[in-house]
Amino acid sequence: MNRVTRWKSLALLVCAVAVTATAQAPATAGSAPTSPALAGGYDDTYYKDAIGKTGESLKDALHNVISTNSKISYSQVWEALKNTDEDPRNSANVILLYSGRSQSKSSNGGNANDWNREHVWAKSHGDFGTATGPGTDLHHLRPEDVSVNSTRGNKDFDEGGSAVSEAPGSYTDADSFEPRDAVKGDVARMIFYMAVRYEGGDGFADLEVNDKAGNGSQPYLGRLSVLRKWNAEDPPDAFEQRRNQVIYDDYQHNRNPFVDHPEWVDEIW
Repeated sequence: MNRVTRWKSLALLVCAVAVTATAQAPATAGSAPTSPALAGGYDDTYYKDAIGKTGESLKDALHNVISTNSKISYSQVWEALKNTDEDPRNSANVILLYSGRSQSKSSNGGNANDWNREHVWAKSHGDFGTATGPGTDLHHLRPEDVSVNSTRGNKDFDEGGSAVSEAPGSYTDADSFEPRDAVKGDVARMIFYMAVRYEGGDGFADLEVNDKAGNGSQPYLGRLSVLRKWNAEDPPDAFEQRRNQVIYDDYQHNRNPFVDHPEWVDEIW
């Protein structure tokens, strides 16, 4: 075998090894969507009554699909979040939503630098508090630093403002809060879930999205145009998909349809 032939053989071997390694590389948080639901895995079963519909018909069908869920108490939310929001790189930690910080599961509570339970749909918007139902729905409850949770308060979501010191990439002003780019879509899809799940039944207010900030205690949350943009710009990643699956499998047995089908946002709104 001459020198050229030997080098060609070596190059082919290196390429073959690289292809094999790439094919076997494990998925990590933030990788391309791999959920069976996103590929249509639940369309023939869970979502069968919604497929093919648009507008209010789709919204009504999805409400019927997702509103037959199991419920947990507010005290049970603590342990559930330790599972749903587990750091994929450190099973002893959770990832804080706005801060993006990986923090010990055991450091939950109400003291400075603890994490607590953030209602992404602010609980005063509809005055449901921590009541079992919207006040304990895991699809919009996330772990967050106590002070950052307080800074967000009951503000609507919009863009702009001053930087939030303990949440890099997040901003706030008098009536709105902007989360970091990596979770903008997550936030939007949680809000859209709440607006479909809670339609005035169960003894709770009819939650709706609108295109304003400063909704106060009204059962509305905005801004719709911004949330639609965030949904488009930040599609579901592996972390968000896993979270949806864990809630479905282990706790509420319902899904956030906008994690499985982000395009349904534009079909409804």
